[in-house]
Amino acid sequence: QVQLVETGGGSVQAGGSLRLSCAASGSTYNLNLMGWYRQPPGKQREFVAHIGRGGSTNYADSVKGRFTISRDNAKNILYLQMNSLKPEDTAVYYCNSDLAYWGQGIQVTVSS
Repeated sequence: QVQLVETGGGSVQAGGSLRLSCAASGSTYNLNLMGWYRQPPGKQREFVAHIGRGGSTNYADSVKGRFTISRDNAKNILYLQMNSLKPEDTAVYYCNSDLAYWGQGIQVTVSS
């Protein structure tokens, strides 16, 4: 079992920045693909970005060039640096591990 806890959400004005963190605990010895997903109000959960253990990354088109995903394998922490935030980035953001484990989610609100 893997437990994931997100921190760093909040409210920000358009154009601002936030950094999300996700701390993993439990059976973390073999974490491979880790990622961020989000669920905007009234919509389905969607992919944001993921990163392999070796550092390879993939991003949704909507966040490319604005968001950066990274990880610290020694500390078992996943990050999402979000810059140039837009109101449409407003959502509950979820951390995911190997498409099997989910965090509880954290709110990000971007006002215009």
